[in-house]
Amino acid sequence: MTTVEYIRYRIPEPDRDAFTAAYRQAAVPLAASPYCVDYELTESVDEPGAYILRIRWTSVQGHLEGFRRSVEFAAFFAAIQPYVGAIEEMRHYADTGVSGRGPQTEPPSLYEYLGGAPALERLTRTFYAHVAEDEILAPVFAGMHGEHPQHVALFLGEVFGGPPAYSAERGGHPHMVSRHFGRAITEQQRRRWIALLQDTADEVGLPDDPEFRAAFTGYLEWGTRMAKMFSAPNAPRVLQTPMPKWGWGLTPPYRPEP
Repeated sequence: MTTVEYIRYRIPEPDRDAFTAAYRQAAVPLAASPYCVDYELTESVDEPGAYILRIRWTSVQGHLEGFRRSVEFAAFFAAIQPYVGAIEEMRHYADTGVSGRGPQTEPPSLYEYLGGAPALERLTRTFYAHVAEDEILAPVFAGMHGEHPQHVALFLGEVFGGPPAYSAERGGHPHMVSRHFGRAITEQQRRRWIALLQDTADEVGLPDDPEFRAAFTGYLEWGTRMAKMFSAPNAPRVLQTPMPKWGWGLTPPYRPEP
């Protein structure tokens, strides 16, 4: 699950220009890190000199063990080191699932529209509980790792326009493809997987408007057909496959007139 880090600074007036210049420099290696989703440095309008740096990381582990052990961190820290003593707070915060957007010209990503990481985790957790009791799918997932639902939530999140957490932590699409080698998925199992996931989407309250469900089902069709193809006994062992990116296509989300 992504985590948001907030760092609060108090910078004296003579140092403020140098401080923002240092962060413009530090932003280059920060943006290059696969563990960084996005970032923003803001200054208080009501209290000049009070700054908040917001960084969304792929996970706490990605920040503390991935980024901080990387060459990007060395360059980042070198730029902002003179201001470490001005930090008043530095904490990680978890997503509560309460979020939204105001009026906008561009549609949200599918990931944002469906409710982000909390919604996907709810979906996969409920879905795989049903899978364990399904006579058609249970044999395919016998011996499933306990964290498999969370891993699939990360994967779907990245596919639907969310943070690249699966690529950073789990090996991206090549790893997902490799998990299907030799499983000999049948057409009946493929169709049952889609039907059960669609039923679960209804159960956990994913958006049910036609535009979203068309895009959502479009990926399920594509993804399961790819999984079936790679699971065949003589399927090629593809080592490099790009992460699919799924969007609205020709059907952006419907917004009724007020």
